[in-house]
Amino acid sequence: MLNGKKILLIISGGIAAYKSLLLIRLIKQNGGSVQTIITRSGEQFVTPLSVASLSGEKVFTDLFDLTDETEIGHIELSRSADLIVVAPASADIMAQMANGLASDLATTALLATDKSVLVAPAMNVRMWENAATQRNIETLKNDGVLFVGPDEGAMACGEFGLGRMAEPDAILEAIGDCFETDGDLQNKPLFGKKVLITAGPTHEPIDPVRYIANRSSGKQGYALAKAAVALGAHTVLVSGPTSLPIPEGAELLPVETANEMFDETMAELPADIAIFAAAVADFRVENAADQKMKKKNKDDVPSLELVQNPDILATVAAHKSKRPTLVVGFAAETENVIENAKLKLARKGCDLIIANDVGHGSDVMGGSENTIHIVSKNGVEDWPQMSKQEVADKLMAYLVDQLGVEV
Repeated sequence: MLNGKKILLIISGGIAAYKSLLLIRLIKQNGGSVQTIITRSGEQFVTPLSVASLSGEKVFTDLFDLTDETEIGHIELSRSADLIVVAPASADIMAQMANGLASDLATTALLATDKSVLVAPAMNVRMWENAATQRNIETLKNDGVLFVGPDEGAMACGEFGLGRMAEPDAILEAIGDCFETDGDLQNKPLFGKKVLITAGPTHEPIDPVRYIANRSSGKQGYALAKAAVALGAHTVLVSGPTSLPIPEGAELLPVETANEMFDETMAELPADIAIFAAAVADFRVENAADQKMKKKNKDDVPSLELVQNPDILATVAAHKSKRPTLVVGFAAETENVIENAKLKLARKGCDLIIANDVGHGSDVMGGSENTIHIVSKNGVEDWPQMSKQEVADKLMAYLVDQLGVEV
């Protein structure tokens, strides 16, 4: 799989550092070699001796080590690798990377490298969701740093949420993808093309603690983003609130409301393909309260005045100068699925409508499978039930064909 590729593994501080030992074993079992840098905080969780025993290589820890600098030097250490992997990547080391700091051997090697960098974040969910961490992630993505994970689940601190480091086998797969991308990207059918995808629900505030929303999980849109990246596209994912990990290689633009999704989407035009998989709220509260609304007595029921949200799909489909070559909408229906999808196709002016039944018992919203119908001016194409990732992969291949791109 790795065919002699040289991996420089940087282990930063965190309980997930124990997984890095298994990652070293997997890299070697799959034909790669591993040199390792352990930060001072990383040494609190795994020892250089255990790492060296598994890697069969010397472990580096100090920036100002005369012997190490004489033998190899931090510049050569970073540049002799085919790929640098940071696993676990703590919030601290990502902050240093985003700001170009070089305070130790690990961050100096990262600043000095001219090779791709893959990070596997691992931290408490509150640290992951912190605005500073999210800004750092966006900066690193814009700098070309690649991400794998984090996953959602229980943490050593007892909390639950996003922040668990991806499992070693998932990191190994991401490492393999890095080398495949480096050598094969220009041969992929959507190389040089931009795919814009909306996903997830929108939250429309009623007051600071309440909002109007829906049951969309965002899974289908995120699966489409993963499929678009795999085909070589510059993939931009405009997403409402979800708990899903960012698809590797996609550019995530997080939003909350329909107005925010509209603004981010319009700012990302033009695109070659635009897919509107988000379940955008049709209405918002005209005058959301600044403070939490209080119930004064048992008969007190507030009246909410609703106004329509902007129609993102119709606006993009009607754009005169920046309309994407393919505009694809989704229709989540609870009855008369095909008939309603045909009406939506004509009303919105898009090229395709992907219709699905989300009625009671369908388990589409929030589930892992989907059954879609592709509705166009030429008719209806019915697909069998598949996983959402299978739907995404097949649909993206379909759109490549519609775009007229040679595979």
